Formats: sequence, C-alpha cells, structure tokens
Amino acid sequence: MEVENETEYGNTNRAFLQAMLARSSMTYRESRPIIATILNAENTGDQVRPEQVTEDIFDQFMGTAREAASLFDYEIRRTQHQVTKERVYAFVNTASDPQTQLATTFSHDELAFVKRALEAMFDKFNTPRMEVVALTDMQAVKLARPNRRESAVNRNEDEPTQSQAPIDKGLKHSEVEIVLENLVGGGWFEKSREGFYSLTPRALLELRPWLVGTFNHPDAEEAEWQRIKFCEACKDIVTVGVRCSDPDCLFRIHDICEEAFWRMRRNKSCPRCSREWTGNMYVGERAVTSTQAYQRGRRQSGGRRGNLADEVVQSMAEDEREIDEE
Repeated sequence: MEVENETEYGNTNRAFLQAMLARSSMTYRESRPIIATILNAENTGDQVRPEQVTEDIFDQFMGTAREAASLFDYEIRRTQHQVTKERVYAFVNTASDPQTQLATTFSHDELAFVKRALEAMFDKFNTPRMEVVALTDMQAVKLARPNRRESAVNRNEDEPTQSQAPIDKGLKHSEVEIVLENLVGGGWFEKSREGFYSLTPRALLELRPWLVGTFNHPDAEEAEWQRIKFCEACKDIVTVGVRCSDPDCLFRIHDICEEAFWRMRRNKSCPRCSREWTGNMYVGERAVTSTQAYQRGRRQSGGRRGNLADEVVQSMAEDEREIDEE
C-alpha cells in the first residue's frame, strides 16, 4: 500500500495533526488504527487495515506533521519510553511555559497541588539513598494541603498587598483523585501496575528546562550530587533505570540503554567512580518494590499492596535521616 502526495499538506495530514494534538503524544503502535481510519475516510476502494500501516507510512505522516507544527510554536520531539522501549513522539510547546499550559486546565489550588506533587517526586522521594522519583495515591493525598511553611508564605499577613497571589486553600481528598485522573488523561502523569505515579515521556520533554532549573544547582561541581540526572548513554532524564552502588556517584543509565552501553566497554565497572557494577541499585519505583521489606510485605498480605509502598518509603526515609545524622 502506498500513500500518495503525503509531502503535501492535505486533509489526511490535518486529521493526523488533530489526532496528535488531542493525544499530546503518540507511538507507532498507537498511530496505526488512527492512520487507517484517516486513509479509509479518503479512500473509496479497499479498506486499509491497521496492520497494513507500515513504519514508512507513519514516518511520512509524522514528517509532514512536524513541518506543520513548527508554524504554530510547537515541536514534535522523539524520545523512548523508559519502560516499554517504544519510540514516543510528543508535542512540545516552544512558546509558553508548562505552568501557563497547565493553568488552562487546572485552577490555582489544583496547580499548587501539582507543584507539590512534582516537588515530592523530585525532592522528597529523590535522595541519594532513596531515588524513587514517583509517588503513590496515599502519598499524593498527603499533599492535598500546603504545609505550615507554605501556608505562612501564602498568607503573608505582615505585608498584605493588592497584588498578593491567591491563597492556596488546598484540596479535598476526592479532588486530589480527580486532579490525578486529569493529569493521567492529559498525558502528564502515568500510573504503573504497582500504583506509582511518574512523569510521562511527553512531560519529561516538556518540563525538562523547568525541572533542571528548579531542582539542580547551576553552580554545582561536575561530580556534585544533583536531583535531576541524565542517562550516560542517551543523555535524557532518568526516572526509571539503574544507578551506581555508590550513593554519591552520578552515574545513571536507562534499562533500555544498558545492554548496548556495556557491550561497548571492556569491563563492567562504573565509568565515573570505577566501583564494581552490581546492576541491582535502581532509580524509579523499583527502589521501593525491589527491597526485601516490600517483597516480604507483599507475601504477608497475599499480594495486596495497600499502604505497603508508603510504609517502606517512610522506613527508608527514617534510615536515611539516621545515616545523615551520623
């Protein structure tokens, strides 16, 4: 099957671009039924089946969509999903910052919650000995209302001004659930089988400048520990992957990049600190789910998760504080 004149922008291209805009991101697998439907709408002959949509056809549609998107302050960038390994093509707004985009969907209080959720992912649950970079439902519910320090800043009772930002009143637990659903539906968050929320590939592309600017110190030394870390192979942000066993070492690599990376090296020691590579120190939810405490709890509960992840994370945090105090 051939697609004619796809280098020219026509009705099929408009339909595909609209589908991309509606979804925010797309993989080749997801595109096949969409492209088949678009072609069938224009085709009066034999119907196109999704399995007949080849990667060449997909690349033609995506190439034309990229050119069209650039006219409207958008880019279509490509990355790989850190778990499924699928190539992901995502719309990235090059004209407005993520907060402006989110403000079109969420209220002030909801935006404040989203910010607390991101801070929890990349700060509270992202430390040298606990690099989870994700959070659970229960952890999200605990972020429903601002902490005391945030409340004091919001009130600013000593110096009230007319230009003062709206007070963050927080959210109800039921409202937190709705915001999380909207974040997943909007392509910002994704939820794993184990119940952890993390950023999607599209969100990592879109938020990369903000994440680095917010959580990394611009004047840090090259070897100094930073919260946003990058894959040694592909240079994208790592939120799911493997790390060096030295908690102070910055070497991180995606699971999907690891095999090819080590194939090109003579030995399997950390290229940054030369420590022996164990391959069992994780970034992402496996930093919790691979622990003996989590596995033991799953067995004792008959496989039910419940609040198990929260209990394990709390225990890990307490252990970390004790180590730091020593």
